[in-house]
Amino acid sequence: MPHSKRAQRRIINHHPFWQADKPYLHDHTITDARFRRLGYLMALSAGAINAGGFFAVASYTSHVSGLLSRVADSMVLFEWHTALAALMGAVCFLCGSITANLTILWGKRHRFRSCYGLPLWIEAILLLLFAVFGFALSSVGAVMLPPTFLLLCYIMGIHNSVMSVLSGSLIRATHMTGSTTDLGIEIAKALYYSKKSSPKLPDVKVNVPKMYLLVGMITCFIVGGVIGAYGYRKVGYYFTLPVALLLFLLGAGSVGYDVKIRTKLWLVHKIQQRERQRRLAERQKAERQNQTED
Repeated sequence: MPHSKRAQRRIINHHPFWQADKPYLHDHTITDARFRRLGYLMALSAGAINAGGFFAVASYTSHVSGLLSRVADSMVLFEWHTALAALMGAVCFLCGSITANLTILWGKRHRFRSCYGLPLWIEAILLLLFAVFGFALSSVGAVMLPPTFLLLCYIMGIHNSVMSVLSGSLIRATHMTGSTTDLGIEIAKALYYSKKSSPKLPDVKVNVPKMYLLVGMITCFIVGGVIGAYGYRKVGYYFTLPVALLLFLLGAGSVGYDVKIRTKLWLVHKIQQRERQRRLAERQKAERQNQTED
């Protein structure tokens, strides 16, 4: 949330650059710079989780298209266990998205600033649980593989939903297919023609800030994947600790603000309640004294 009235007026009167081509998406409470940083960090953490998770469960858990394709292929090959596992992975991704959006809607209804921070905290906690499952997978064996895979799909559903809701379904954090497509569209606009070369034709406007955002997110996703794969090979499931810490820090500011405000309101309510009780006791005492004198 912006802290100055000038920043609030700027956000209210102008659409952010990532929504420039869809002006009806005007419900936003975050500045362009903060959104850009958040997008980079979310793509970085998604790349790390996705790549590290591939080494853990031998499958990319953020690609629902691939999971559904595996369902179809396995059904044709009569590999029903594989088809069921892939279908359950897609369902868990869906459930993660539902969980994140329900949390966001609940936070907005209660006017919490942390409506986007709470899902990140939930994801951070689940990442630590994923590490526990991973250690159990290493010790117990293949018995823990299905729940570990499904938990990771659920985590990726939460991760993707937060960025999707915040951007009005224009930016994805866990897979770069849409980002690469959008980047190609903007590059095509830049290469087509300009108003100077063809003054009689309508101008094709290029969303340059959005191009920079998309390039940065794709780059951060790749860097995160390298970090996640390298981290898993070096320290195993301990690689989830810094990723969980990053998600925790991303949501800490808004959650901490809400905790501070709600604590202050609770203390004020308690003080006012105690003051009312004191006044009521004094009034009752005065009434008893008056009755005694009469």
